[in-house]
Amino acid sequence: MDDAKDSGEAGRHSAAPPVFRAAVDALRASRLRPQIEVESTRAPQRLAPHAYALEATVVDGDQDLADGRLVLLHDPAGHDAWRGTFRLVTLVRAELEPEMAADPLLPEVCWSWLTGALQARGLTYGEPSGTVTRASSHYFGGLSERPPASQIEIRASWTPREGLGGVPDTAAHLASWADLLAQVAGLPPAGPGDAAVVTLPQRRGPQSR
Repeated sequence: MDDAKDSGEAGRHSAAPPVFRAAVDALRASRLRPQIEVESTRAPQRLAPHAYALEATVVDGDQDLADGRLVLLHDPAGHDAWRGTFRLVTLVRAELEPEMAADPLLPEVCWSWLTGALQARGLTYGEPSGTVTRASSHYFGGLSERPPASQIEIRASWTPREGLGGVPDTAAHLASWADLLAQVAGLPPAGPGDAAVVTLPQRRGPQSR
């Protein structure tokens, strides 16, 4: 990030409520398994009074396996639809093997990856909502030599339960989100030094960077 962006983010962070600053600091201090590269990015400004966003890419050598975005929203006045003052919003995308893309149960399986990742870490949350979309691309003319490609996209949001002092355990929610990314990317189980990953047998083909 450039100095101007750093300065602007630092100013907004210092002016935010203490509970939001604590939640963001926990995100910034988190460490994920090395295959998941994370960096902060510009957060949407109209969804809530306070917001912080992260982008992540799952990499294997020179290949991108999946990518995503996680946004933490905070409204000190509360939000009726959230039933709380915090909300997490995510977008996760990955390329799929053709046989996996044709599975009629794929949307349900992908949604279970999200809820399962949260449950596996013992997290409580409320008001989950989202969509699972799969898209296929077929190439013609000058691009006809390219094989058909399929992509899965998970868009979701949920309300993290607030803990001590009104601050949700954002570090644990980030770890669960990383577990979801790892599942979608088809990573093997985490090693002893990595964050835990709950794996399912589905896999996807790698995409060159």
